[in-house]
Amino acid sequence: MKLSRQLQVTAPVAAIDFLASAVPELSKGRLKDAMSKGAVQLQTKPVKRLRRSQQMLKAGDCLTLHYDADILQRQTVPAILLQDEKSYSLWFKPAGMLSQGNEWGDHLSLLRFAEQYFTPLRTVFLLHRLDREASGLVLLAHTKQAAAALSKLIASQQIDKVYQIRVKGQLSSELQQQGRICLPLDAKPCESRFVVQAYDTETDTSLLKVQLITGRKHQIRRHFAAIDHPVLGDPQYGKNNKHAAGLALQAVALSFNCPLRRRMQRFELPAELLLAKP
Repeated sequence: MKLSRQLQVTAPVAAIDFLASAVPELSKGRLKDAMSKGAVQLQTKPVKRLRRSQQMLKAGDCLTLHYDADILQRQTVPAILLQDEKSYSLWFKPAGMLSQGNEWGDHLSLLRFAEQYFTPLRTVFLLHRLDREASGLVLLAHTKQAAAALSKLIASQQIDKVYQIRVKGQLSSELQQQGRICLPLDAKPCESRFVVQAYDTETDTSLLKVQLITGRKHQIRRHFAAIDHPVLGDPQYGKNNKHAAGLALQAVALSFNCPLRRRMQRFELPAELLLAKP
C-alpha cells in the first residue's frame, strides 16, 4: 500500500489517535511503525518528524503522512563508525543506505542510524552527502560549532575528497595525460581530476582514483559517462555498464586542516572495506 495525506488537526488529541481516525486504512500498529521510521512529519518551521505516538497535538497543527509499505519494510546494512572525534565523527556508509531521509521516512539513512547510535548523548548534523548507490566515507558533526566550521571548509572547497571508481573501457593515452575532465554541469564550471590505477583486459574496465575540485550533483558519474567511460553499475548514466556488485564508486579518503583540532586530519577507508584493490 502507498498513500500520501496532508492532515489538519482541529482539536487537541494524541498523535496516534488522530492518525488512526484520519487514516482508517491503516492500523494503529502500521501507523506507529511509520511514525518511528520518520514517515509522519509535523509541518512546523523547521519541519519535524513526529515519532512519539502519544505526543499531544493542538488545533491548527498540520501533519503529512507519506506511507509506502514497501519502503518501510526495507532494511539496509548497518553503517560503521570509523573515527570518533567527539565534536564530529567519520562513518562508513554502505551502498543502499541514504545519507539522509526523505518524506517517505529516514530509517534507511545514515543520519538516523547515527542519531540512534549516539542517542541521547549527541545531536547529529549531516555535512555532505554520498549517493545512495555509492559507499564510503561520510563526515558528521555533533555540535553547532563543528557543523558551522566544517561546513565552511566544504563550501570553500578546503576538504579534499578522493574517490575510487571502476569504469567501462580503457582510457586513451590522451585522456590519461590530461588527467582531468572540465565539462560544465548545470551551466556551472566543473572539474574532476583522476589517475588511472589499473586496466583489466579480461573485463575491459579501468580502476581510477578521482578528486573532485568542484562538487556538483552526480559529478563523477556524469563526467565519466560524458567521455564514454561510465562508472560500472550506474543505474542512471551510461550504457552497457552493468555490474553485479552495484555501483563501482566509493569515497575512500578525506583530508582537511581541522579548525577545531588545529591540525591536519587525514582519513582513509580501511582496506577491508574497499570495493577494489589496485
